[in-house]
Amino acid sequence: MKKLALRLGIMAALMVVLTACGGKSEGNTASAPATPSTPVAGTKVVKYLDKEYELPASTERIVITGAVEAMEDSIVLDVNPVGAISFSGGFPPMFSSITKNAESIGEKTEPNFEKILSLKPDVILGSTKFKPEVVEQLNKIAPTIPYSHVSANWEANLTLLGELSGKQDKAAQAIKEYKDDLTKVKSELGEKLNGKKVVTLRIRQGKINIYPEAVFFNPILYSDLGLTVPAEIKAAKAQEELSIEKFAEINPDIMFVQFSPDENKDTPNALESIQNNPIFKNVGAVKNGQAFVNIVDPLAQGGTAYSKIEFLKALVDKLK
Repeated sequence: MKKLALRLGIMAALMVVLTACGGKSEGNTASAPATPSTPVAGTKVVKYLDKEYELPASTERIVITGAVEAMEDSIVLDVNPVGAISFSGGFPPMFSSITKNAESIGEKTEPNFEKILSLKPDVILGSTKFKPEVVEQLNKIAPTIPYSHVSANWEANLTLLGELSGKQDKAAQAIKEYKDDLTKVKSELGEKLNGKKVVTLRIRQGKINIYPEAVFFNPILYSDLGLTVPAEIKAAKAQEELSIEKFAEINPDIMFVQFSPDENKDTPNALESIQNNPIFKNVGAVKNGQAFVNIVDPLAQGGTAYSKIEFLKALVDKLK
């Protein structure tokens, strides 16, 4: 009877919550649950980003909703969630290694509460982009941790997933290896990147978009590798759409373009159209053969351990 009452309560709130879930601002964060009291027998307390979460002693059954970042971290640690985010109704090849036994719990901004309930999760990894109402409903199903979408928290994210899955050592090793590889790349590519204007851009809904220096793949370039931040990137406050003319004014020496058909359903030929534009062709990076498309999977978020590891590998491969 209790489970039935819970199911009915969730379904009654479904329409309100799905509406609330639509916010996509890069700066949106959800309120986290209050710090719990001393755990009772059969539970454990996990500390994450200065908050504490009381969870079941075993957290083998993990559901990921909203947080693509958590799915990327799962690839690194070989964690297999029982429920995961689907993309246009399915699991993309990028996540094939972790979704063999997973069930879809809805799209990124459309969690299926009833499905999540049926999976009986020990813990739910939501998103800091979720509105508080969504986190509240998820907490009625199982303890929910809003997983950070902020690039600066990539180490904390991977460490958290390592603790939940019992793979703390693997998480620590992955972080160490990335930092070691970063030191090598700086040494190997220092001369080729020194003084160069380097940018990443994403084509969404047929338009060119740039991001602030602490968002997308930019932290790898400007923080990790220490490259100079172009003025236009430094001035960006959020995802910023630019015309081809405005982007051409940046005139980068090297650029990395990310294009996903899933983000350009109404403009499937957008990449080809932009590449064939005479103005775009006159950009320095294009003229010099230093414009690279999808050097990592276009679904990669940029600010995760997986994105960092893969981007660094690809960067060396393209510029060595």
